[in-house]
Amino acid sequence: MISKLNTLKWVGTLAGTSGALLMALNIPSSGWAFTLFLASSLSWTTAGLLMKDPPLWILNSVFIAIDILGIIRWIL
Repeated sequence: MISKLNTLKWVGTLAGTSGALLMALNIPSSGWAFTLFLASSLSWTTAGLLMKDPPLWILNSVFIAIDILGIIRWIL
């Protein structure tokens, strides 16, 4: 059975790489990449907290703020 931590890490990885691809395509819907980045950052922040890894959760907490800024500027 896949653990909750392992699932969070894979969701974070897949959402982050998908967001990077969408942004790199530079198409009209590329701004939606920030929602994928947000999902990735939330997953990795949670994983970092569960693993008691401050650098990981602090970095991704900052990314959450940047992702929200990106959503505000690109989508809203």
